[in-house]
Amino acid sequence: MNDKTLNIVDVTYQADGSSTEVDSYGMREMQKRAYGKRNSQHLLIKAPPASGKSRALMFLALDKLTNQGKKKVIIAVPERSIGASFSDTDLTSQGFYADWHIDDRNNLTNEDGLDDRSKVGAFKRFMDEDDRILLCTHQTLRYAFEDVPADKFNNTVLAIDEFHHASTSESSGLGRLLHDVMNGSNVQIIAMTGTYFRGDAVLILNAEDEADFDKVTYTYYEQLNGYNYLKTLGIGYHFYTGSYLDDGALSEVLDTHKKTIVHIPNVNGKESTLLGKLEEVQRIYDIIGTWVRKDEDSNLDIIATKDGRELKVANLVNDEKIHRDKLSRYLADKARHDIDAVDIIIALGMAKEGFDWPYCEHALTVGYRSSLTEIVQIIGRATRDSYNKTHAQFTNLIVQPNGTDEDITVSVNNMLKAITASLLMEQVLAPNFTFTPRPKDPRKAKPGEIFVKGL
Repeated sequence: MNDKTLNIVDVTYQADGSSTEVDSYGMREMQKRAYGKRNSQHLLIKAPPASGKSRALMFLALDKLTNQGKKKVIIAVPERSIGASFSDTDLTSQGFYADWHIDDRNNLTNEDGLDDRSKVGAFKRFMDEDDRILLCTHQTLRYAFEDVPADKFNNTVLAIDEFHHASTSESSGLGRLLHDVMNGSNVQIIAMTGTYFRGDAVLILNAEDEADFDKVTYTYYEQLNGYNYLKTLGIGYHFYTGSYLDDGALSEVLDTHKKTIVHIPNVNGKESTLLGKLEEVQRIYDIIGTWVRKDEDSNLDIIATKDGRELKVANLVNDEKIHRDKLSRYLADKARHDIDAVDIIIALGMAKEGFDWPYCEHALTVGYRSSLTEIVQIIGRATRDSYNKTHAQFTNLIVQPNGTDEDITVSVNNMLKAITASLLMEQVLAPNFTFTPRPKDPRKAKPGEIFVKGL
């Protein structure tokens, strides 16, 4: 961490390995809890990134198809890239009775040139035939529901990943769909999320529908405390004046020796420049070093640093379809398993929820984010356990507010406390943390203890 970064939350974990141990079925702790509720009509799983929600769903879905008489399982994810989390998986080698497989024609998250609405025909064909498992986006599910009556979901399991995308708002198509299908069929719902709250004040479910769900909760603290490698998490801010591309801003906090995701500001945000998002990426390249070439097989950019290293940089800001599709496939296929596949990822709206890059050490976000859900999702990109890191860092690079230094300190401290308190209320970070004033004599926080500056 840069010594000018104001780290307001510091958490230390025991790293006792408990959350990664598996039982005789190949299940980790969170997955065992979920499987213990496998007979539930409706199940809400609240668990952080990297706790194994995708595989937990595989176990649950296979049991419902094999042992509970269910005819079909439909899995809906918010964006196609997350579909990679549900690719074919060997479960039997670790003790389970079946492997996970989805026929290619029923994987509607594949990049095949069709948009989400164009895949409704394949969804309807699946509902009419004997195929058992389908994977699609939330949007395809919403479009299909316009043509498929609720009672068609009888004897079906509907699994919604990133469940916080639903809401009770009149404008929420996913929320209306859930309410209608729950009341118009005997469908069984499996809802999964790492953040059971939204960036607004709208409820995800109304009280009547929520009462029908059994709950499985696995906290961020349980997950991180049971890792093998990750021992500390820092959440902090770094101020700058002028443009974030000026000397002393991004260049101060971007450590090119660390695996990093950089989220640039929204084009309409006050931290955005007048250069445009693509030019901003080029300026970030200049901060990293000198552009050398583009790797045609992956669409990665190769940047040479001043000290002679060649870094592989992924530009997810460029939303030109051919560029992004090839790069996204590379990241899904390679970056999850090969530490040398990519060094830095630069993104705008992508690489947040459901994005799997276990080697990420630093989530560096430019610009203030008002959505707690978005912050939790971004933090989650860096908190996966991996042999290459003992510390994970989230840094928010923001314009220095107007006011005295004292006013700024109080304002930012309050902001961080609000974020942390919101996480705690939703049981995301920890069930019980001890908030402690940062001591005058530096020392490491004990497991379960958080230093909060200004408290």
